[in-house]
Amino acid sequence: MKIEVKIPSPGESITEVQLATWLVEDGQQVEKDQDIAEVDSDKATLSLAAEADGKIQLMVQEGDTVEVGSVIATIDTEASGTIAEKKKEVPEVKKQEAKAEEKPQTKAEEKTVSETKPATKEEAPVDMTISPLARKMMQQQGVSDKELFDFFKSYRVKKEDIQFYLDNKGKQQPVATSSVSVTSWQGGRKVNRVKMSMLRKKLAQRLVSVKNETAMLTTFNEVNMTPIMQIRSKYKDIFKEKFGVGLGFMSFFTKAVTEAIPNFPQINAQLQGDEIVSFDYVDVSIAVSAPKGLVVPVIRNAEMMQLHEIEQTIKDLAIKARDNKITLEDMEGGTFTITNGGVFGSMLSTPIINPPQSAILGMHNIVERPIAVNGKVEIHPMMYVALSYDHRIVDGRESVGFLVKVKEMLENPERMLFGSKDPVEALLGL
Repeated sequence: MKIEVKIPSPGESITEVQLATWLVEDGQQVEKDQDIAEVDSDKATLSLAAEADGKIQLMVQEGDTVEVGSVIATIDTEASGTIAEKKKEVPEVKKQEAKAEEKPQTKAEEKTVSETKPATKEEAPVDMTISPLARKMMQQQGVSDKELFDFFKSYRVKKEDIQFYLDNKGKQQPVATSSVSVTSWQGGRKVNRVKMSMLRKKLAQRLVSVKNETAMLTTFNEVNMTPIMQIRSKYKDIFKEKFGVGLGFMSFFTKAVTEAIPNFPQINAQLQGDEIVSFDYVDVSIAVSAPKGLVVPVIRNAEMMQLHEIEQTIKDLAIKARDNKITLEDMEGGTFTITNGGVFGSMLSTPIINPPQSAILGMHNIVERPIAVNGKVEIHPMMYVALSYDHRIVDGRESVGFLVKVKEMLENPERMLFGSKDPVEALLGL
């Protein structure tokens, strides 16, 4: 009997995916629940498992875009396929270990990896390239990066391992760091063509639609970061010791946004047809860089969180994004977005709205600049901030007023403790 392998629906409104990688070969014998492929949707990477034992026949090539529900392979339960070499995965990681060596050894068969003194970079498990499925298996089996790294570091390299390297050294997949090779800038005329991933394709479509379908404007301001930097300098060690997370800038900005939004609810609203939908909660989307592109996971009910809770949530989401573990549920919803281009050195930019939201706040790098304070010129760490908004919902008065309110609370952090009120006024009940 032949069983069809179909693309399942990865989420609502997703109609097509890209087959990123086949984890098996055509004609191979597969087992039930064995991972056979990885597919990329416009939001996340998913894995497909075999539904039965048998011989698999592949019907789609890697990189092809296929519709949800279409057949990509068949499994013949009455036939026997070829047996995959299970040892193939072991030298693959050893190969990366050997590649990191600065000086090749003439007698690699007679030496263990542990006999050579590795460089500092080699000791870091994060330098190992681990696929999402392999990392998932590591989690299920309770294997850490360090344990895996230490194992291969002490593994004895044998003759067959060197032969495997010689047979496969030209077949390894390039690391996704840059699409332009170094040699292309040395007088060559080489042209590289790489098919767009589903994430990049969807991102391109959304960016164009935002520009065409919204009346987007941007307003700017600047923030004196001295008070926040003084707080971080004074309390960061105590904060980390008590809560186990660092005290960053993002939690202050998130808190300031949640305190300012009740005064300007249009910032937290959305346009659906001919209706304006507002929310009595603030789900803040945080733009995070992932290996396959930009993702925007959501901090739920950020208005109810304290700074350490915001920091912990951001840390958890960033780790999931780095490890390609972000799920659809992590990115669904969101009523307002914060993006921090300052980590890349951006001085000023106009962030693009994350639809269907009506506004996005852009943070930038902190630079010491001279400013006037009480009639005197002083040098302070300053940050430009930008608010892009949909003018169909948000008027100029609300956008400017909201950004000014955010600026006031960042420059007077104690106001965040009293619901955006002045501490003296709160004490007097004014």
